[in-house]
Amino acid sequence: MDEEDRTVLTEYIAVPPSLSQTRSLYRFIPRRVWVSSSSGKLATLRYCAAKSRIYYSMAAADQRRSRHHHDESPSKPNKKRKGSHNTEKSLLISLHSCSKSKDLSAALALFDEAVVSSDVRLGLQHFQSLLYLCSASISDPSLQTLAIDRGFQIFDRMVSSGVSPNEASVTSVARLAAAKGDGDYAFKVVKDIVAVGGVSVPRLRTYSPALLCFCERLDAEKSYEVEEHMDASGIVLEEVEISALLKVSVATGRENKVYRYLHKLRECVGCVCEETSKVIEEWFCREKASEVSSSGIGSDTELLREAILKNGGGWHGLGWVGEGKWIVKKGFVSPAGKCLSCGEHLACVDTNEVETENFVNSLVALAMERKAKMNSCEPMPDFSEFQEWLEKHGDYEAILDGANIGLYQQNFADGGFSLPQLETVVKELYNKSGNKKWPLILLHKKRVSALLENPNHRNVVEEWINNNVLYTTPPGSNDDWYWLYATAKLKCLLVTNDEMRDHIFELLSNSFFQKWKERHQVRYTFVKGCLKLEMPPPFSVVIQESEKGSWHVPITCQNNESERSWLCITR
Repeated sequence: MDEEDRTVLTEYIAVPPSLSQTRSLYRFIPRRVWVSSSSGKLATLRYCAAKSRIYYSMAAADQRRSRHHHDESPSKPNKKRKGSHNTEKSLLISLHSCSKSKDLSAALALFDEAVVSSDVRLGLQHFQSLLYLCSASISDPSLQTLAIDRGFQIFDRMVSSGVSPNEASVTSVARLAAAKGDGDYAFKVVKDIVAVGGVSVPRLRTYSPALLCFCERLDAEKSYEVEEHMDASGIVLEEVEISALLKVSVATGRENKVYRYLHKLRECVGCVCEETSKVIEEWFCREKASEVSSSGIGSDTELLREAILKNGGGWHGLGWVGEGKWIVKKGFVSPAGKCLSCGEHLACVDTNEVETENFVNSLVALAMERKAKMNSCEPMPDFSEFQEWLEKHGDYEAILDGANIGLYQQNFADGGFSLPQLETVVKELYNKSGNKKWPLILLHKKRVSALLENPNHRNVVEEWINNNVLYTTPPGSNDDWYWLYATAKLKCLLVTNDEMRDHIFELLSNSFFQKWKERHQVRYTFVKGCLKLEMPPPFSVVIQESEKGSWHVPITCQNNESERSWLCITR
């Protein structure tokens, strides 16, 4: 071994004289041997670099114990355990450092040393860090075999030591098994953690290795079995997993499954990536796809239209429609929503009836709960009064968040409220309405009372009240519940710039609320007194299925919306 190698190694092993009496410092050193080969030198250097932190930490801990030895007494039995705890903590820090630098060899050396040591007790975090590093190393061809073999050894050690694996550890093991091509084992470890139960529950990443492994092998039945297990665990699939299931269904000619996963993509993804679009295109270009017929559904146009209306537009979900060969083109859609390949107009997809009904019921429950908590001396009317009023007068095409519009760009410190601003929006919506219908304004009672006291505003406000254009919300209530409820119940437009962030986590899911806002919210601006309304988009950028049986699939676009390409698929 040359002098340069010896000098480097000596740096890690030499210790200050003040620490030379600490026996723990030398405990591991005899286990390393001098080597002269380049590969051996590299492994030894990595080992020493990683271990040096532990050596010095252990030595420092021993020095502190020695320094305070005269304060100790036989009645303090926890001193040994304290030193052991410091050693375990130092080992964990070193393992985390190896993970950051992706140094598998050094981490494995630390593990081997800890196994033979009586002073180190490996815990969940130690095993988790080691398993993560092994699973992260499988992408390196030179380390894959080592990572898989040692990863399973570490996992066996973890189980035999009585340490219960958590979700992160199981995910790492599942990835190792999938890299080995053993989808059955990858699935088994996930099922085991589900069967045990407890706080450590599986996630999408936990199931994904087994699912993708079976899909890659075109093992359709096992792929579907994993998906069923995921569904039972409440796991929502993402594009990678749905695309893999679609691919195995295409390859094995499962037309019903293909139809199902197209709708899964529509529901969970919207725009698909180029790779997924090629899988979709591959299916419709196959002879098997041409053989699939509508089985009588295509002749029932009324049934298809009812299903589309019930689902909120853009899809019916009743199965394949039409007969004959499919024509697949890649083209564009105009700003108005017209497909430039087939001429069909795309729909603006709304929430379905079930989602909307749940949304409405949630709003009513919130309003009722609020009233129950009120301790005001003034009696607060039930929200049911507004529900009854709306049933009687509810023929509106738009709902106005009056406070939001009247206070727009006003001086809040002085309590400024612009009635002319609100009046401009009312008139604009009336003129835009094809049926010449007035919108409904919702304002709080205190605001309305203040407007009525102003002689310049009294006539306009009284006219609105007499014509059922204005509804006054009671004290103690929240205006938001009223205009949200009216919009959802009547399935009409809502004019407000309110982001409605306060409601998202209280009402159903975030994805639902975003979809609902996109379809119903009208934003506005006043530039030099001129009103500009930003209406909802004329069509939705999601996978769409028409009553004619055609499909339109948007492909992910990084640039302007006008540059987005679509798959146009017709019979």
